[in-house]
Amino acid sequence: MADDNLPRETLNAAVESGGWKASPTALVAWCFYDWANSAFPTVIVTFVFANYYASALSSSPEQATSEWGMAISLSGLAIAILAPIFGALADQGGPRKPWLFVFTVVCVVCGFSLWTIAPDLSLAARALILVAIANAAFELGQVFYNAMLPELAPVQKLGRLSGWAWGLGYAGGLGCLVLCLVLLIWPDQPMFGLDKSAAEHVRATGPLVAVWFAVFALPLFLLTPDRKSSGLSSGEAVRRGMRLLFKTLRELPSHGQIGRFLLARMIYIDGLNTLFVFGGIYAASKFGMDTEEILIFAILLNITAGIGAAGFGWIDDWIGAKRTITISVICLTVLCAWILVVDSKEWFYALGCAIGVFMGPTQSASRSMMARLAPAHLRTEMFGLFAFSGKATAFIGPALVGWITLWTNSQQAGMAVILVFFVVGLLILAPLKEPTV
Repeated sequence: MADDNLPRETLNAAVESGGWKASPTALVAWCFYDWANSAFPTVIVTFVFANYYASALSSSPEQATSEWGMAISLSGLAIAILAPIFGALADQGGPRKPWLFVFTVVCVVCGFSLWTIAPDLSLAARALILVAIANAAFELGQVFYNAMLPELAPVQKLGRLSGWAWGLGYAGGLGCLVLCLVLLIWPDQPMFGLDKSAAEHVRATGPLVAVWFAVFALPLFLLTPDRKSSGLSSGEAVRRGMRLLFKTLRELPSHGQIGRFLLARMIYIDGLNTLFVFGGIYAASKFGMDTEEILIFAILLNITAGIGAAGFGWIDDWIGAKRTITISVICLTVLCAWILVVDSKEWFYALGCAIGVFMGPTQSASRSMMARLAPAHLRTEMFGLFAFSGKATAFIGPALVGWITLWTNSQQAGMAVILVFFVVGLLILAPLKEPTV
């Protein structure tokens, strides 16, 4: 059992901390990794750098949508292939933090390197490669981070710990966005004498995100307990991990509820991830929003998303993860359909903030559902499949949006693909039986 691998002092702390499996300090440190890493998808993938790519590194909004979508699609394909393998290896090797550290460093280095992307069309390919590698490292790190959840909280509190972390993540994304706005975008003369004519104030968001991620990830590595090493050599861990992975994949049909959940999540999360990928580009192209306006919108969105993730954490423990996911995805479907037909920037702001309320619970409750469903001895492997389910079709959503946008010459038609993913995911999830506590 996973609990047997925790240090004795950690187990003792569980008794002293109201049933938690780790000390309050360890729990806060784990949650702060969400605060640290959320700056990357928020600033780089969704809002600031995505908008910069569309405005400075591509010949048209439609072309930018297609190119950005293809880069994220290829990154998602790599994640889909590698995530189950790394999950299986970590289950055999023991500790999760060394793997998490490696992927954190890769994401930080690539993020920092975005400083080199000047507003020159010849640098578009380099920008896409850096973002794709960073995105893959970010998601692969999530495999090991998420797998730590059930070793920190009892099943009755999985929802709230996951929700608190996700809410803190949105707050972290918000904090980094505010820094970008106050230090780099608003001032007539940005800090360090950055040259706005060379877009240095926007390019500097890459290093800012990298430093933010590196600094705030440290508490997890220093203060949150990890499993002990299994004592296996790397080669033996690889062999056992691969055998176990293929065995689990063969037997997945016998884990009917897990298989159904992973399939449903694969589809509705692809819709949500596609929304993240193109949200900033759509706002810039459809409503002519500049970097400052997009940052303000992103700040408002992160406020509502953080409130939704933290608040629904309690609701998750009260009514269950499945109902929480269902309510959230239904609301996302309705609101996204509505936002695609409005022409007013004010309505876009209002509906976007409403969408934010339900983004966090969809992700957070999915993580707590996986923690409830996964057998204790296969948790990292199952979270590898969990990451796989979030990325197996990740190349399809962005690719479809890009292709349909080019085909119809309409971003609205392309973005409507997201609604299909939400509806199909809900239909597959509907018969799922959630475990009772």
